[in-house]
Amino acid sequence: MRIRRKPWVRPELEACPFCIKKPFENKNKWNGMFGNSNPLHIELGCGKGGFISKLAPLHPEINYIAVDIKSEMLGLAKRKIEKEYADAGLEIKNVLIFAQNIEMIDEVFGENDVIDRIYINFCNPWPRKKHKKHRLTHPRQLQKYRTFLKDGGEIRFKTDDDGLFEDSIAYFEECGFEIKYLTKDLHSSGFEENIPTEHENMFSEMGIPIKFLIAVKK
Repeated sequence: MRIRRKPWVRPELEACPFCIKKPFENKNKWNGMFGNSNPLHIELGCGKGGFISKLAPLHPEINYIAVDIKSEMLGLAKRKIEKEYADAGLEIKNVLIFAQNIEMIDEVFGENDVIDRIYINFCNPWPRKKHKKHRLTHPRQLQKYRTFLKDGGEIRFKTDDDGLFEDSIAYFEECGFEIKYLTKDLHSSGFEENIPTEHENMFSEMGIPIKFLIAVKK
């Protein structure tokens, strides 16, 4: 989906204290960016920020990084994060955001970064065979994540797309991950930690079951 250019985005992100303008300069240094030794979780493809803006204020004991390829999306995420923290009466101390093509995520995260958990929510399913290599769960991507995801670290993956989900199960197993939890109907599963995204709410209203898994790096 093409996103209309928003003139306010660039100046707001430039002035935002929790937006990293040159993320590649922090490669192998991310754990030190928060001034503490708390666990570090990242969301790849944060979109409008509905997920990270709800999750991060609930867990000040965890540091979060949210990434999206589109600055327009990141601008919307920035505003949602600010609103959620303001509503909770909290200062934003445990969230950083930046724009990056996730297919090249290895340009900003390296082997000296220690990531405890990765969230991938409703990424583009790229259904055509010749485009599947662009999936965020494709083996070439999973091998990149393995570089900075710690041993025993998790990837939590949600999608509405049956084909992507089935293929991703095989991708994770191929790349040395163990499927710790799997459901093809998240909202009926009893899983208690879920925070719905904008896409999740939309698909659920359409009657489409949400697929979810937790894969652990062995």
